Order: sequence, then C-alpha cells, then structure tokens
Amino acid sequence: MYKFLFTFLIFTSSIFPQKKVHIAFIDSEIDLGLAPYISRVVSDAEKDNAEAIIFKINTFGGRVDAATQIKDAIIGTNLLTIAFINNRAISAGALIALSCKKIIMVPGGSIGAATVVNQTGEKVGEKYQSFMRSEMRSTAEKNGRRTDIAQGMVDERIVIPGLVDSTQLVTLTSEEALKYGIADTLLNNIDEVFAYYNLLDAEKIYQKSNWAEEVVRFLNNPIVSSILIMIGFFGLIAEIKSPGWGVPGTAGIIALALFFGSSYILQLASVIEILMFVAGLVLIILEIFVIPGFGVAGISGIILILASIFLSLVGGDPFLDFNAVSMAIVQLSIALLAAIVLIFILARFLPKSNIFKKFILSEEEKAASGYTSRSNLSELMGAEGIALTTLRPAGTAEFNGKRIDVVTDSEYIEHGKPVIVTAVEGMRVVVREKK
Repeated sequence: MYKFLFTFLIFTSSIFPQKKVHIAFIDSEIDLGLAPYISRVVSDAEKDNAEAIIFKINTFGGRVDAATQIKDAIIGTNLLTIAFINNRAISAGALIALSCKKIIMVPGGSIGAATVVNQTGEKVGEKYQSFMRSEMRSTAEKNGRRTDIAQGMVDERIVIPGLVDSTQLVTLTSEEALKYGIADTLLNNIDEVFAYYNLLDAEKIYQKSNWAEEVVRFLNNPIVSSILIMIGFFGLIAEIKSPGWGVPGTAGIIALALFFGSSYILQLASVIEILMFVAGLVLIILEIFVIPGFGVAGISGIILILASIFLSLVGGDPFLDFNAVSMAIVQLSIALLAAIVLIFILARFLPKSNIFKKFILSEEEKAASGYTSRSNLSELMGAEGIALTTLRPAGTAEFNGKRIDVVTDSEYIEHGKPVIVTAVEGMRVVVREKK
C-alpha cells in the first residue's frame, strides 16, 4: 500500500510539478552592475517555467541607462512580474517598477520623482527629459497605467488635477498610488504577496547576485576602474621606456583587459572600442620590437588606446552631457598622471633602496684590476663584414670569420648585405650598410 502511494506521489508530481516563484532584490543604488543580475534572474525564471518573478524594490534610483536595460529585460518576458515596493521606488527605480505587470506597495511607501539629473544633481536639458518622459509613458502604457502620471514623475509642467500643479513633480505615497491606479494593492510583506496571488504552495527561489556579477560590479567602481587604467598606463609607459617586454607590460595588459572586459559586459564598451585598444597595443608592440626609434606608430598606438578608454568610460549613455565628458576626462587624466608620477618615483628612489640593491652587483669590477667580460672591440673600427641577420636595428654581423653583435644607427639593413663599422663604444659596435 505504502509503495503504491509513494509511486503515485512521484507520478503525480511529475505530471503536476510544484509552482516556482523567483525573487530578486533591487535594494541599493541602480548601477550598470545590476543589469546583468536582473537579466539572469529573468532568464532563469523562464527556464524554470516559473509562475512569477517578484522584484523586491527599495531604492532612491541611480543610472538611467542601467534602469532602461533592466526595464527592457523585465518588459520582454511573458511571465507574471510583480514589483513589491518596500519602501520606495524613486527616480530610476520608478521606471523599473512601472515595467512590472503588477505593482504592490507597503503602507507608507513612495514612488516617483524621475527627473533626469547629471552627476552633480542638476536637472539636465530638455532632450534628456523628453527621452525619459517617453520611456515612462511607453512603459506605463504597456502595462495599462496612467501615462500622464508617469510623465508627471519626470516633468513638473504636467498638471494632474487634484494631485499636482505645474510647479511640482509627481511623487506618490502608497495611498495615492493605489487611488490613481499606479499600485494594484497595498500589502505589508512578501508573504501577503504570495497569498494575494494564490502562490502559497509555490517554491520560493531567492536569487542573489553570483560571484561573477559581483566581480564585474566591483571592477566597474569608478575608483577601481581608475586604478586599473593607471596600472595599464604604467605598464605601457614602462615598456616603451625600456627594451624588450617584461612584468610591467604584462601587468598593464591584464589590468586593461579587466577594465575592457567589465565594460563590455556592462555594455559600456563595444567591439569597436576593444578593437581600437588592440590596434593601439599592436602599434606600440611594433614600435618596441620592430620599428627603430619612437615615431608615428607609437604615437598612433597611444592615441588609439586613450580614445578607446575614454569612449569606454563615457559608454552609450543616452544622457551624455558636458559633465559626463568632463568626468571621463578627469578620470583619464588622473590615471595617466598617477602612472607617470609612479614611474618617476620608482626610477628615482628604487635603485637606492635596500631591496633593489640585493638584486644588483654593488661593487664595480674594473678592467684595470683584471676584470674583463670580453676582448677589446676597438680593433673593429672601420672593419668590413656581412650582416648575418636582418639589422632592425640590432643583430649579428661577421667580421673576419667572427660573429659580433652589432647595431645600426636607426638604419634597416637586410641580412646578407655588406656592412662597415662606423663606431665602437665599449661593447656597442655601430655599423652602416656599405654602398
């Protein structure tokens, strides 16, 4: 009998699976790091065939470009989406709440005040306000809510009889939101939300941001991104100033890769900015290893890298204004200046430090005392030979059957060409092509 009941329960559970409700949290400043988290929550809920997604909202707002990404993710799903506002959905938070099919508020909550402002808190121009009005209007219209109130949250010129005149923005209390059709009902907690929508038997799946989303959000922090840019500049400048390739250059590339990777995930940097950076890096590497001196290729590479970083800092912000550009310029300038200062400090003080002295020979071993590393090369002055390798500008040449490391004076000489020694400076043998 028990075996039959057990088999029956398994059979019925497979036919009638338990309902699932995913719960996401929007309870801090809205930034671009929040958008991938919400997109993943929506995707996971769709794969689970969830009955609903509840977004628990308590925010004063944040970046509007991040809010529009979140709105697009929420409004694009066919699942039941519920905004549970506990306690407020202000500014960009109001747009996210309006994107949900249902809005529940706790008593004493508030929603509204969605005027677009810049980084200093000042109201931006009409072009940006018009964009935000259309976003609020279309979102409210999509879910059957009053478009005049949605627009009034952005523009104080919109009059709502009995609510605001032409000098006030719309910010609704919970009771007002219910009265004017913005909220569907008022409930005290999330358990009452489950009861209200007959979901008490549903499995609650609490969605938290994962480690990858937290890392991306951390890397996008303005202070952290500035440090990554500084390390990148430091590494590239150090490699330009020193021969070959070493640890500074590798650290710089890793730092800039982290910067561009997080910016790409957050839709700040596109493929174009990444290709600009790669092209700039290739030009700098060619300047270091292939092209003698430092000229057009190196300068072009630096310009491309600076431009790619600047565009990634600005991003595709629809509310781009002078203040946003100024902030990007300041962040870029501080990072570059800090890298130059760091290189100067290391070059000036590191050789004198006790740690650095442990890695170098402190006592000079003079030729007069019998120390020589190689025979005297002054006898090669004026000697003629053959370039065994391509000299660009360094390489190997043969003189009287001996292989000698040589360098040209910024001249490119193909292997097999006749050369003549024009100068001998200690261990440095300078040659030119014999015409």
